[in-house]
Amino acid sequence: MAEKEIDEPTGTETTGHAWDGIKELNNPLPRWWLIVFWVTVVWSIGYWVLMPAWPGLPGIGGYTKGVRDHSERANVTEAVAALDAQRADDTRRLLAAPDMQAIENDPDLQAFALAAGESLFGDNCATCHGAGGQGFKGYPNLNDDSWLWGGQLEEIRQTLRYGIRSGHENAHLSIMQAFGSDGLLPRETVDDLVHYVRGLSGQEHDGTAAERAAPVFQAQCAQCHGSDGKGDQSQGAPNLTDPIWLYGGDAMTIRETLWNGRGGVMPAWEERLSEEEILALAVYVHSLGGGE
Repeated sequence: MAEKEIDEPTGTETTGHAWDGIKELNNPLPRWWLIVFWVTVVWSIGYWVLMPAWPGLPGIGGYTKGVRDHSERANVTEAVAALDAQRADDTRRLLAAPDMQAIENDPDLQAFALAAGESLFGDNCATCHGAGGQGFKGYPNLNDDSWLWGGQLEEIRQTLRYGIRSGHENAHLSIMQAFGSDGLLPRETVDDLVHYVRGLSGQEHDGTAAERAAPVFQAQCAQCHGSDGKGDQSQGAPNLTDPIWLYGGDAMTIRETLWNGRGGVMPAWEERLSEEEILALAVYVHSLGGGE
């Protein structure tokens, strides 16, 4: 039997392997590493026995289910069913709430409505109104307190359900006349009306032109916007005396509005969203800060 070779510098036994004059030392693995290794081996065998582990052979399909018959898919299905049951109860309570005050008085119900509404808003409304409801030119800001069709919870709900000029038989409908392009008023009268409208909101304007336009406004515009220009929510007519403008309050934009009219569209959501989703969305929109 060959004698064991000992490496002189280290005093460690060699394996007998050498390459290019370098000898391999026979250093055993640390005991802690060996213990961890064998524990993982034992654990893996136990896992193969207890849990789903081995896929079926090609063409056979299936897998080893393990003695516990564990299934994450079944667990997820059970969890989703439990969540649906909880949401069904919250949904019934939400639909039964008589008004916004009742929802706000129930913190759990309000939290449910706001969470659902925020998700629905992001999926369906943020493209036009912005992620925070701040709006853009031609798309209303939902954070302020200027509402064309009313900012009460039920009014918001109605607007969401049927839309504005959406083609639905119950949609809000209003018409801003194209006074210039339809030939209803001459160019110079439209120009005077621009000054009158700017004057209503306290902007710089020509007082003489505004004075000439005053009777025209009463004859052509007051029926919708009111004789004082403060608007009428029942008709979706905006208040012309505040600094809030849907399309812009500069002279050029006001002239364009008077000349060509306006007719933005908001879709009706009742065919896409359920009644409880529309209500949750209305609660969320109301909470953005502009609800009345």
